[in-house]
Amino acid sequence: MGETQGAGKSAVIEVLQRAHSYLREVVAAVPEEAWGRPTPCAGWTARQVLNHARIDQQAYGLAFTADRPGEDPFQPADVLHGDPVAELDKILAAVAEAYAQLPADAESVPTPLGPLPLSVAAGAAALDAAVHAWDIAVATGRNLPLAPALAAGLRPAADQLVPRLRGYGAFAPALATDGAPDEASALLAFLGRDPEWAPPAS
Repeated sequence: MGETQGAGKSAVIEVLQRAHSYLREVVAAVPEEAWGRPTPCAGWTARQVLNHARIDQQAYGLAFTADRPGEDPFQPADVLHGDPVAELDKILAAVAEAYAQLPADAESVPTPLGPLPLSVAAGAAALDAAVHAWDIAVATGRNLPLAPALAAGLRPAADQLVPRLRGYGAFAPALATDGAPDEASALLAFLGRDPEWAPPAS
C-alpha cells in the first residue's frame, strides 16, 4: 500500500513540476515589448495573466499556513514588478517544496478551493499554471504549445474541478471540437479556450 501511495504522489508531483517548468519557460521567452498584448482571457493583457497566475500559485503555497495573498487574483495589476522570471520562480519553488514535503498518504490538502485530496490539489495548482502559460505563449507569439502528455496529466483534476468552478465564472463553457483532437486541444476546449486562438490583427 505504501509503495502504491508513494508512486501516486510521485506522479502528481511530477505533473505539478512539469506545469511549473512550462510556465517558467514561457515567461522567460516573452520579450519586454510583448507583455501588453491581449490574451485569450478577455480584457486581460499578458502582464495581467502573469500576475493572475503568480497570485494563484502564491495562494496554493500560502494555503498550507492558512494564509492568503494580499492581492486579488481576479483583479491583477497591468504592471510588472521587478524581474518577472525571478519573482515567479520564488513562488513556484515554494509551492513545489510544500507539495513535495507532504506524506504520500495525505488524505486532505489545504488549497484556495478548500481541502482536496492530494492528487486533485496538486492537479489544480498544475492546471492553473499550465493553462495560463499557454495563454501567455499564444498571446505573445511564442512557439511553446501545451504538450499533449502534460495535458493528459492535467485532465483528471480538470474533470473533477472545472464543472464546479464554471459556476463561479473561473472558466468559460466548454467548446465543441471537430474530429479527434489531441489531448492538449481537447483540454483547452474543455476549459472554454479555443485551441486555435490567435491575437487580433493589429
